[in-house]
Amino acid sequence: MTIQEAQKQIDQWINTTGVRYFSELTNMAILTEEVGEVARLMSRKYGDQSFKKGEEKIDLGDELADVLFVLICIANQTGVDLTTALENNILKKTKRDSDRHHSNEKLL
Repeated sequence: MTIQEAQKQIDQWINTTGVRYFSELTNMAILTEEVGEVARLMSRKYGDQSFKKGEEKIDLGDELADVLFVLICIANQTGVDLTTALENNILKKTKRDSDRHHSNEKLL
């Protein structure tokens, strides 16, 4: 699935199954909550915190998909073409960081 296809599929889902989009502010709050879930899982799986009983089976992929879903909702609501935005962002980073990371002793 391309990013463009994901934006269309989520828009179709929102307008049929989901009835309508939540407001942009509500979706921002949901995005924050979902990112928090990813952070909680990462700190337990890869960091120093331990899982609570019954949490061990939480799926990182599913949590990341929740973040992506809400992010795409926000993009759709605000008229952002994520394909173009991501392409432009990669170009910006390439120009800005082409030498920077190769010169960083911490990364070598």
